[in-house]
Amino acid sequence: MARDKIENRFSKRQMEHQLQDLANRGRSKEEIDAEKDLIKKTEKVQPIRAEGRIDRNAPCPCGSGKKYKKCCGAKTP
Repeated sequence: MARDKIENRFSKRQMEHQLQDLANRGRSKEEIDAEKDLIKKTEKVQPIRAEGRIDRNAPCPCGSGKKYKKCCGAKTP
């Protein structure tokens, strides 16, 4: 009988870990209701609007601390 390749054993083990993680994520109805209540109570904030053109090497106006070109500037074409 041929043994499984190492890659197959690794992928099986990885899939078992992923399934176990999903099984552990199950939440009770009370936890879900508490999260919904928290979302309802959370105050909505307005997004930060930058005026004019932002320099690529300037700090990002979203407050992440990254350069604009590595943060929100990377999302625009």
